[in-house]
Amino acid sequence: MTASTEAVITTYGANESEQAFDVVRAIYSEVYAEPPYLEGPADFDDFGQSLPRRAAAPGFRLVVARVGTEAVGFALGHELGARTRWWDGALARLPEDVTSEWPGRTFAVIELAVRKPWRRRGYATQLHAHLVAGLGVVRLTLLVRPDAEPAHRAYEAWGYERVGQVQPFDDGPIYDAMLRPLVPRRSGVP
Repeated sequence: MTASTEAVITTYGANESEQAFDVVRAIYSEVYAEPPYLEGPADFDDFGQSLPRRAAAPGFRLVVARVGTEAVGFALGHELGARTRWWDGALARLPEDVTSEWPGRTFAVIELAVRKPWRRRGYATQLHAHLVAGLGVVRLTLLVRPDAEPAHRAYEAWGYERVGQVQPFDDGPIYDAMLRPLVPRRSGVP
């Protein structure tokens, strides 16, 4: 890995995140047009339209990394609610202790993307660290395509473990569902 230049990471909560949406959409469109994703204009539009809904979710956080004036990547996520559909579409039944959600249990890393010229320099690690810093949740989760090998390796290196596979949308891709404990359970807390 090439040494990284420390990125300036800006963290946005729900109220100020809209000011970063154009940058996030541009990075998303660039990164997810590449293999193995090969997304197109309709996918990019769907992502852009989902941003305000995501920003309204509990615990929403968006981080954008810049080196100088250039945006190099972003990550965003939010907490899962008790009625989440996150675990719907599991290809094999997942245990209830995995799928049960309550406020403060799970923060979902929805997207983490670094532009190609800036990869393998540690920016994904910086983005992830800033995204999850100081969260008051028990665990983290994310979905990753099995064929996204570099992302998969990074998540495993950061302590995520595969708990099953999920196909969130009919005719959509299959993802590995991964979990990572964030804080030890306190006595009496489920």
